[in-house]
Amino acid sequence: MRVLVTGGAGFIGSHFVRELLSDAYPGLAATQVVVLDALTYAGNPANLDPVRDDERLLFVHGDICDAPLVGRLMQGTDLVVHFAAESHVDRSIQDATAFVRTNVVGTQTLLDTAVRAGAGRFVHVSTDEVYGSIETGSWPEDHPLAPNSPYAASKASSDLLALAFHRTHGLELCVTRCSNNYGPYQFPEKAVPLFTTNLIDGLTVPLYGDGGNSRDWLHVDDHCRGIALVAAKGRPGEVYNIGGGTELTNRQLTGRLLELCGRDASAVRRVADRAAHDRRYSVDITKISEELGYAPRTGLGQGLADTVAWYRDNRSWWEPLKTGTAGAGGRAHR
Repeated sequence: MRVLVTGGAGFIGSHFVRELLSDAYPGLAATQVVVLDALTYAGNPANLDPVRDDERLLFVHGDICDAPLVGRLMQGTDLVVHFAAESHVDRSIQDATAFVRTNVVGTQTLLDTAVRAGAGRFVHVSTDEVYGSIETGSWPEDHPLAPNSPYAASKASSDLLALAFHRTHGLELCVTRCSNNYGPYQFPEKAVPLFTTNLIDGLTVPLYGDGGNSRDWLHVDDHCRGIALVAAKGRPGEVYNIGGGTELTNRQLTGRLLELCGRDASAVRRVADRAAHDRRYSVDITKISEELGYAPRTGLGQGLADTVAWYRDNRSWWEPLKTGTAGAGGRAHR
């Protein structure tokens, strides 16, 4: 099986690649894994170091909007797993241009070339943020999309494009929508790695508003296992939510990180809430659980403890990303 992974040098994509090349996913026996990554700012070639010497891995530094390049790479591909995206909400509020280009135009380029090349299955990796905000209960996959940030709107647009290509062209495609991810190798602009590395260094951490915004937390390993199940057995044209099953407010998450890092509440500084800050996310994972046998395996307590330990033990990976001293791909795409 020839697998094309876009954004495969980023946090989630690289975890999928490392596990795929470790033969961790039954039903996905890869004979070649082609990673296409633009290495803009959150993509890091070092994320692939554990599998760098695997003869099945081919890394291509390139842009998913580059149709001729994507067309060449798409030839003979049995499975596309599309992680590549601009994904940081705060950046999308400052300037949405890159989000529309990468998330919408880039996805359209991949879809067009997949159809022309006669590619096999296509998994489009998306986010629960496309649903908007929910006061109570959890979103099923058929809930109307109501994105509130430019980032979420760009991902909702790409979801609709992907599903339209299935209906129009018969592309064997599924969409996955995940809750908030955490784990090793996450670029330190996101909450868990930012707070953890700040606390390790004796710095303060910024808590938006009253800290009451609530998220479901999903370990990256559980997320990638869910994606692998969808890639192997998902029904074409369907959407599958992937969640972690543990909901915390930002204030509660901060408290757990303070405890794990040996700090107290004096390390927290309140900052003004950001624009379009959705109050609560919660996905219903009944569909993927019943159809594909998915269940999260990593409890949040152990998962956070292991994640904090990883950042404590891998300063050489994250410190250059925070100081701006990394080379190409260090401070350089999800």
